[in-house]
Amino acid sequence: MLDKLQKVEEHFAEIESRLSDPSVIANVEKFTALTREHAALEPIVKKFREYKKISAQIDEDKNLLETSTDEDLKILATEELAELKKSKAALDSELPILLLPKDPNDDKNVIMEIRGGVGGEEAALFAGELFRMYTRYAERQGWHVDIVYANATTIGGFKEISFTVEGAGAFSKLKYESGTHRVQRVPVTESGGRIHTSAVTVAVMPEAEEVDVVINPADLRIDTYCASGAGGQYVNRTETAIRITHLPTGIVVQCQDEKSQLKNKEKAMRVLRARVKDLAVREQSEAIAADRKNQVGSGDRSEKIRTYNFPQGRVTDHRIKLTLYKIEEILNGDLDEFINALITADQAKKLSDAG
Repeated sequence: MLDKLQKVEEHFAEIESRLSDPSVIANVEKFTALTREHAALEPIVKKFREYKKISAQIDEDKNLLETSTDEDLKILATEELAELKKSKAALDSELPILLLPKDPNDDKNVIMEIRGGVGGEEAALFAGELFRMYTRYAERQGWHVDIVYANATTIGGFKEISFTVEGAGAFSKLKYESGTHRVQRVPVTESGGRIHTSAVTVAVMPEAEEVDVVINPADLRIDTYCASGAGGQYVNRTETAIRITHLPTGIVVQCQDEKSQLKNKEKAMRVLRARVKDLAVREQSEAIAADRKNQVGSGDRSEKIRTYNFPQGRVTDHRIKLTLYKIEEILNGDLDEFINALITADQAKKLSDAG
């Protein structure tokens, strides 16, 4: 590990030198790429330098304890050595994680799609609650949420809603939310007081840049129509809504949230690129399906990942066997405990595979 870290530090120093080269500064594309790489390596190098400094201090204190005759100085060195060993142990745990290959999509914005599944109106209502939960979570992170398409029901839910989440590290945290979310409660439409189980599927995709996915305009069928929906929020009397069909894959994307047809088309294309890329990635992953099943947060939408049980006030994440008894707080966007635990489990799995 230390050899790897030493090479990373040497490469980091080389990048710093190149960033001051006038010919590199004049090349915007090269300068931008090196700046990004520098930013990605900086946390690793800082921790490694801290590790080397602490290791050197430990050696000094050990040497002092062996050679000094000053008892007071030896007491101070003993106390300092205990603290330094704790710091070194913490860094011993952190550094291998920092060396893990980073998901290239982690810093990208996100396209999310929530669809009501089994349960009819009750599933649609819960889809609305999940959308609210993710919106609240995004607000806590300082991210921006923008609706692309919403098929609202008359009682306040969504049969389907797609939206973008823009902000630093959005995909790195939200990627663990892909899958089937179950809800267990007495529906408002249930007169007999019986608990029903409904399901909602969540898809989380990194936004694809145009350079990531090349879409031939000839492969698209674009239809315009008048936006409609429950209430008045999504209703528009002019043909500003857009429906784009990607003929090779059969993927259909709709957008009706904007009053401008052009803006709706731009939003729809963002979603289409993400879905085409997502499909390609999932098809490629089928070749390594056994490995994919072992990953935390693989993104398999058929996988039951979480259950929200209202009578018991609990939420259980089935992938990491974590149950929290604070359903109201979680539905208000308090997802940190789940997401941090999922990140830790994912890192542990990757470390185990690497070892």
